[in-house]
Amino acid sequence: MTAEQHLDAVGLYDRSGQRYSLDDPRWRGEDGSPLAVSALPGLRPGQVDTAERSLWRYHAVLPVPFARRVSLGEGCTPMVPLEWGGRRVHFKLEWFNPTSSFKDRGVSVMVSHLVAHGVDRVLEDSSGNGGAAVAAYAAAGIRAKIIVPAATSAAKILQARAYGAEIELVGGTRDEVSDEAIRQSERIPYASHNWHPMFIQGTKTVAYEMWESLGFTAPDNVVLVAGAGSNVIGCDLAFGELLAAGQIDRRPRLFVGQPEHWATIADTFNGIDPAGRGERVPTIAEGASIAHPVRLPEAVEAIRRSGGGACAVSEARIHAAVRALSARGLYVEPTSGVAAAALDHFIATGQIAPDETTVVVLTGAGLKSAEKMAAVFAHEGSR
Repeated sequence: MTAEQHLDAVGLYDRSGQRYSLDDPRWRGEDGSPLAVSALPGLRPGQVDTAERSLWRYHAVLPVPFARRVSLGEGCTPMVPLEWGGRRVHFKLEWFNPTSSFKDRGVSVMVSHLVAHGVDRVLEDSSGNGGAAVAAYAAAGIRAKIIVPAATSAAKILQARAYGAEIELVGGTRDEVSDEAIRQSERIPYASHNWHPMFIQGTKTVAYEMWESLGFTAPDNVVLVAGAGSNVIGCDLAFGELLAAGQIDRRPRLFVGQPEHWATIADTFNGIDPAGRGERVPTIAEGASIAHPVRLPEAVEAIRRSGGGACAVSEARIHAAVRALSARGLYVEPTSGVAAAALDHFIATGQIAPDETTVVVLTGAGLKSAEKMAAVFAHEGSR
């Protein structure tokens, strides 16, 4: 099948099952649900384009024109084995992406799709990293407006502004910021990393990199922090493609952590009413403070399908995990610390065994959250 035939066979669908053309500019279905890309064939080792040192080495399983890609060299991030809890654990360092977070994966594929369809202006809402990524990739010739929570780390706002994006600060919760973006989407094309189906296609490449780095085998476990759940769904998608293609013999178990007052995915998975936690308290893990993930059913099903688990993590454990990672030379933003705290939890419960291959995805750099990191280490001398 040629690249053109490959794209012709791909479509979009919503939760009701209604299908749409890949050329349709919509960002959600007629039923109001998020869109997904129809099933794609999994990759085989010989299809990896080893001449391309970016996530586009997997362009055979990306539903966008390779020739029209908008890339800053995202992907191919290090996967470093370190001792943790008396066992060897691989840490996937996603801050080696161009804007220092995993969001570059999804945004590169999303913006490539939009550019190929003639879009020249986009709107995004973000708690920081997503907005910075959209702003950076929009520098290829798209005007970008980023709506950002007023409480977002100053360094993240500065980064998006430096790339040339228009910034609008909105008070209130992360969900209220999203609501404002949806209102404005009637005037400006909405390139939401939470809603757009091509963003998930980009995030799935982190799983393809794990597979390639481990000698074209799957790990036993993947540990992730979730806000909207795009990494969870992306890993489920990629490993499902590889399983269908006969390239792996089982799905890795997905283990997910969330801040305790923002644990909608974990609570739903565990049969807990999220409302039972009471009023939502601000978390130092700002990138995971999403109360109503638009792909909640898909994220929960991805964890369940993998045979994995999910947990809520306290602020104290997030702080401790960030300090423990830093002590090993990994200076991560607090949102990434949630994944390490979840790792501790699932090791303690025995769900992650010492002899298993485990990969922990660390999503962003501590340098992007200077104020939050200062709070983590404010009492360092007393510990």
